[in-house]
Amino acid sequence: MMVFGTRPEAIKMCPLILECRKRTEQFDVVVCLTGQHAHMLLPVLDYFQIKPDYNLEVMKEEQTLTDVTVEVLLRLGPVLDQEKPDILLVHGDTTTTFSSALAAFYRQIPVGHVEAGLRTYDMTSPYPEEFNRQATGILADYHFAPTKWAAQNLLNEKKDPARVFVTGNTVIDAIGTTIRKDYRHPELDWAADSALILITAHRRENLGEPMKRMFSAIRRIVDDHPETKAIYPIHMNPKVRRIAEMYLTNHERIHLIEPLDVFDFHNFMSRCRIILTDSGGLQEEGSAVKKPVLLMRDTTERPEGLEAGVVDMVGTGEEAIYSAASRLLREEAAYQAMTGGGNPFGDGFASVRIADILQQITAD
Repeated sequence: MMVFGTRPEAIKMCPLILECRKRTEQFDVVVCLTGQHAHMLLPVLDYFQIKPDYNLEVMKEEQTLTDVTVEVLLRLGPVLDQEKPDILLVHGDTTTTFSSALAAFYRQIPVGHVEAGLRTYDMTSPYPEEFNRQATGILADYHFAPTKWAAQNLLNEKKDPARVFVTGNTVIDAIGTTIRKDYRHPELDWAADSALILITAHRRENLGEPMKRMFSAIRRIVDDHPETKAIYPIHMNPKVRRIAEMYLTNHERIHLIEPLDVFDFHNFMSRCRIILTDSGGLQEEGSAVKKPVLLMRDTTERPEGLEAGVVDMVGTGEEAIYSAASRLLREEAAYQAMTGGGNPFGDGFASVRIADILQQITAD
């Protein structure tokens, strides 16, 4: 059984679902959604032509972390009791991830953790993701680490080396199926004559003053660089939207648009000039499409991007964000230096590797 509930989880789990479902003699795959990101989740499944077997529909307005945790535990339990899976796979670091792993643990169902071993060792950044992934690591029986660095974190935590596997990241598998040379979109037509800045911002720890500084910097960047346009597929969180509307509206070269589905977003990434984000996964996806990623955070669980030179962690200070983006827009050498470092996060075969390992586990 594979359980997930947010859009990023879906993007990264769908390639694995498809790979396992190819192997009909080895696997019977059950897909369960928690619905943590209800409206943003289903279009991803539609793109990959995956129909879930269960949808727990935990989503409600203004839900808290407590709400999600409790509802997943209460609603997933009966599904696990009915299906009795041989192994439960969860992904990454969401509240769904932790709660689902805990529900399985209570029933002594083995847990496999996809994208295991990412760490900042700072429980406040990212919040609550760092807790979720560390706690899931404690509960998991099998750890599918995307990189050697992530695997080493797990080994340092005394995980059984025989149950830690370096697989690459499944998001690279997904990108291999989504980007199209002939892709068109009205927003990209609008930005065709410009250096496009693609923005994402949503982290809880950035709400308030950090996000105000971030958006103020972005407006200055666009103001001072007439060759640029910016597109922000704005997050559904009402608090994020209120801050964005304060700083980024009423500008002829900044468009706030509704969230894009995975197919659209990957193609937007492939056609932008710079990515400004506080995301985790975009550090991987930006590297895959060879676009400089300016990370508006003070910590990262993916230092491989920094080491490869394809990600620059600029923090949330207005001047730091403005200066880093301006340098990339003005200095071609600086830009090229951030696009030639290669992709440290995988080769597009992570799902095959994980399915091979699962096949061996179940055979044993």
